Amino acid sequence: MQTLPQTILDFDREHLWHPYTSMRDPLPVYEVARAQGVRLCLADGRELIDGMASWWSAIHGYSHPFIISAIQKQASSMAHVMFGGITHRPAVELAKRLIDLAPHGLDRVFLADSGSVSVEVGMKMAYQYWLSKGVKGRTRMLTVRGGYHGDTFRTMSVCDPEGGMHQFFKGIVFEHLFAPKPEPCFGDSWEEKHIEAFAKLIRLHTDELAAVILEPVVQGAGGMRFYSPEFLSRVRELCDETGILLIADEIATGFGRSGQMFACDWAGISPDIMCVGKALTGGTMTLAATLANRRVSDGISNGTHGILNHGPTFMGNPLACAAANASLELLVNSPWEERVDQIEGQLRAELSPCAELPTVQDVRVLGAIGVIECRRPADAAAMQQFFVDRGVWVRPFGRLVYIMPPYIISPEDLSEVTAAMADAVAQKELFT
Repeated sequence: MQTLPQTILDFDREHLWHPYTSMRDPLPVYEVARAQGVRLCLADGRELIDGMASWWSAIHGYSHPFIISAIQKQASSMAHVMFGGITHRPAVELAKRLIDLAPHGLDRVFLADSGSVSVEVGMKMAYQYWLSKGVKGRTRMLTVRGGYHGDTFRTMSVCDPEGGMHQFFKGIVFEHLFAPKPEPCFGDSWEEKHIEAFAKLIRLHTDELAAVILEPVVQGAGGMRFYSPEFLSRVRELCDETGILLIADEIATGFGRSGQMFACDWAGISPDIMCVGKALTGGTMTLAATLANRRVSDGISNGTHGILNHGPTFMGNPLACAAANASLELLVNSPWEERVDQIEGQLRAELSPCAELPTVQDVRVLGAIGVIECRRPADAAAMQQFFVDRGVWVRPFGRLVYIMPPYIISPEDLSEVTAAMADAVAQKELFT
């Protein structure tokens, strides 16, 4: 066993590979000793107001006593048990809650263990649906540019092939069909011309397509873009017209983030398959789910093979299910709509002036999502240090400086975060 280095940070820098970083020149990291409410408490005593909700998941803030109590109670009786041939109350209760909350008809629930896996399962469901029906050749997905669906190889294949973070793998991942980025922007006037390119692709390639996969209304890590619900509504109509399945990736948007329980609700549509994760457990444990309607489940189950070929070891983990049940109970019994609406109004008021800055290309807000798109990429290390020195946690990404705070953040704390964002993007030296 190696001798431990002088500090945790020394060992981390030498041995731990953080997401989207190089081991040769890693970005600086900050040791968190405790997280409470909307604050990250660093080991050196500093406190940071968290504007990221740990990649959008900690919607109730950190260490919420109701969720922690549920996890502790479950741990005392059963931390884990295989889900093959066994069931338990936390999983059954969670499935019922998800069915009650989800768009109509999504009443088949597969419990996965991460967002990427839930999308993998959704895509696999679509492929198996056609194979079970004896239809060959439907091996492609249709999606739009500017999207992000995960980091595994199959999910990377439906991320933006050129402008996305996975463009390095072009030629290795399976090639799918990409329509232009969805237009118009959220709130702008709809014209039928906005769906013409998508409609042309889906009609031209119907016999090749297993499904359409989209992030509804909000494109997340691929660019933080908000598009018209009418586009999504027309996609649903085109899928119905051609018989192609529709997969909605609600991992980033599910459970209130966009101002609706699910972003599909903006368009009043129900997909055939829906993937959820992130906020599902309130940011406490890793868990995701893939929901499907009976068309999908019957199509797979009544086929020659008859089974869905997927089964993660920690599928339906009782601890994670208990956390999710507590988080969803907290959500539905809270004034989350009013909280998200208040956050949206404050973000609009406090971020909009940034649009006048020479460094800024666009400012956009929807629900509890605030985005400043800059003209040049941020110097990630320098801007991160700037935010830490200001006592806030905001993680810039490329040209985007954005926040998705916990729903419980106070107006005073949110103003601290938005003021730091405005000051950061005004400083040209913080850009590459």
